[in-house]
Amino acid sequence: MVDLCAMEIPRVSRPYMPGYGILEATEGSGLLHWSWAAERLTAARNYWVATVWPDGHPHVMPVWGMWDDRMLWFTSGSQSRKVRNLVADPRCCVTTEDASDPVVIEGVARVSTEPSVLQRVIDLMNAKYRTDYGVDFLDPAKNATVGVWPKRVFSLRAGDFTGSPTRWVFEE
Repeated sequence: MVDLCAMEIPRVSRPYMPGYGILEATEGSGLLHWSWAAERLTAARNYWVATVWPDGHPHVMPVWGMWDDRMLWFTSGSQSRKVRNLVADPRCCVTTEDASDPVVIEGVARVSTEPSVLQRVIDLMNAKYRTDYGVDFLDPAKNATVGVWPKRVFSLRAGDFTGSPTRWVFEE
């Protein structure tokens, strides 16, 4: 069963970015609050999902996605390259489409077939994208419902490149 409970509070720090003139955590605008990243994950219309082919070369594709407090959900054809890659190696990166104020998730993906999860995801999708899909749209024989659990999240504000970079690390 997928845990749909509230997200734990991540550890927060500056990311390691040698050569970029990054300020100490108490300088510039300081560390970003998690709510700043969560707002952008919620509001983004499109996301880029990066996976790895079995031979190790990268694969990146855009998707619709829904941030759900603890994870990012997206759907894709069950035989799509990204889903086949994630079944073989669930490690992935997902980014918002905004390169000025990006949020980048490094996480682990899992395909869910649980009816309660499928209903939750279709409800989120219909509300966000103003669609009217039934839960049958997420029939696991046709479409995979993928949840990405963050391990690390990175973000920064374009208006304070050296004083805003923030990394959140989630407990295992």
